[in-house]
Amino acid sequence: MILTVTPNPSLDRTYEVPSLERGEVIRATGERMDPGGKGVNVSRAVTAAGQRTVAVLPLGGAPGALVADLLDAQGIEVAPVPVAGATRSNIALAESDGVLTKINAPGPELSAAEQELLLETVRTQSRDAAWIACCGSLPRGLAPSWYAEVVARAHAGGARIALDTSGPALLAALRERPDVVKPNAEELAEAVGRPLSTVGDAVKAAEELREMGARAVLASLGADGQLLVDGSGAWFASARVAAVRSNVGAGDSSLAGFLIAGGSGPEALASAVAHGAAAVQLPGSVMPTPDDLDPAAVTVTAEVPVDRVLKEPVS
Repeated sequence: MILTVTPNPSLDRTYEVPSLERGEVIRATGERMDPGGKGVNVSRAVTAAGQRTVAVLPLGGAPGALVADLLDAQGIEVAPVPVAGATRSNIALAESDGVLTKINAPGPELSAAEQELLLETVRTQSRDAAWIACCGSLPRGLAPSWYAEVVARAHAGGARIALDTSGPALLAALRERPDVVKPNAEELAEAVGRPLSTVGDAVKAAEELREMGARAVLASLGADGQLLVDGSGAWFASARVAAVRSNVGAGDSSLAGFLIAGGSGPEALASAVAHGAAAVQLPGSVMPTPDDLDPAAVTVTAEVPVDRVLKEPVS
């Protein structure tokens, strides 16, 4: 079982539009409503793969009730933490050329009692977990050190933990040595405080995160592929993609694929890339099933192309 923790979940509405024009009435060509949040998406991807997951998340108000109903309809077990504030609602606008514009609400502020209940729920639900995936931003009220506390408690209970967050929350958690962290290129550059222009720059940044405490770094480089850097070395993987339809939740699908395949080594990296590549070819934040995957389109190598210039360099 893979346990996911989403401290700041959301109700996500995705609209497909031809293009964005400020000040104009834009008619959507398609729409979806999904339970949102990075950890929620990981649970959805794990479920789509036919494996068990439990989603821990604070829920409040009518949007929170709808998130729970939507997850239940997808066969996902939910361990809700009741909170006084209403769960946030987010909007994503997906243009026909693949450009995505997201409007994310701040979400409720959690009280001290709600924060402790969230930690306790993670502890009680993690007894049978092969992995705990902690994902996304922290809601108002939670200090940047909150994820560090989760990692420390998880390791004390013998669980492995994957962390997908950024900024001060990521840096604070590194001291507790999470088993794997999953930054994208922008988050990786922010963590080391310098731009990334090549794949080699990303490898060096990932190695620095390991020096700061991460046991392994699974770094998404967007259209360029993904890196896995751990104690045994570095691997680079990429996949052929026919057409990008929406990248909402693609990174979360990728993390799910990595954990489903064991969470270490080049085989898990290949699974991560296959899941991410499949996700970007689906509408909204739809998660891929095994039938959507194309493992033959994935290439994994230990000969990392360090001199390759990133298609989307981070300044």
